[in-house]
Amino acid sequence: MPGLLLGDVFPNFEAETTTGKIKFHDYLGDSWGILFSHPRDYTPVCTTELGRAAKLSCEFSRRSVKMIGLSIDSLEEHHGWTKDILAYNREESGLPFPIIADSHRELAVSLGMLDPDEKDKDGLPLTARCVFIIGPDKRLKLSLLYPATTGRNFDEILRVIDSLQLTAQNRVATPVDWQPGDRVMVPPNMPEEEAAALFPFGVYTKELPSGKRYLRYTPHPPEQWRHSASHRTIQERGEQEEKKNGEEEDGEEEDGEEEEEEEKEEEEKKELPDSL
Repeated sequence: MPGLLLGDVFPNFEAETTTGKIKFHDYLGDSWGILFSHPRDYTPVCTTELGRAAKLSCEFSRRSVKMIGLSIDSLEEHHGWTKDILAYNREESGLPFPIIADSHRELAVSLGMLDPDEKDKDGLPLTARCVFIIGPDKRLKLSLLYPATTGRNFDEILRVIDSLQLTAQNRVATPVDWQPGDRVMVPPNMPEEEAAALFPFGVYTKELPSGKRYLRYTPHPPEQWRHSASHRTIQERGEQEEKKNGEEEDGEEEDGEEEEEEEKEEEEKKELPDSL
């Protein structure tokens, strides 16, 4: 998105919202923040997205993330649309986050939100489905850009926030398809001696044909380190994960054979006389 890169301080804009006028940095305070834009009020995909965001608001709050939406319509239209969103969710209480009114597209233009392929009846571009995640330092940590035809996955957005918050506090990275609680990766630029000292439950290194020792794993910090007195070593975890698929297949075959043997034994017991 032009003019706004990861690590940049997010603009401290002022805006009218459904809960009053805000100054963005003041609105965020010391929290994390998520700003998500929508092409238009009273549109089907946007309605389902805001409904889902509202249902997940407690999950965002639990992660200290303040939510705010944006659409290029007026406050009056936002308030009317909110009733439809609540009806879609089968709820009566108001939305748990404000929606910015950007009817002149000033904010959408300055943040690079416009989609040149999606236009309104007057030929003006609509906003794309943007997601900006901002850290407590007011810097941009992540940006996503979806076309108008594709709704966002808010469960994935929560997963990304979990990763961002974990890696902001710990010198680790999260691998593909990572979920909270899964093992994490040791940065490749960390010397092995430092890694051994930093991660008390050890580091498992995957052996590779290249001989390079860059695929290194350690348990999810810090919960497992604090609470798991009987934690298996990371070496055992790594070796067991490598064998997992094969073991599952073997286990299924063994379970089938055991069940057959048990059934035969039961049949033989039924054929025995009550007494000798």
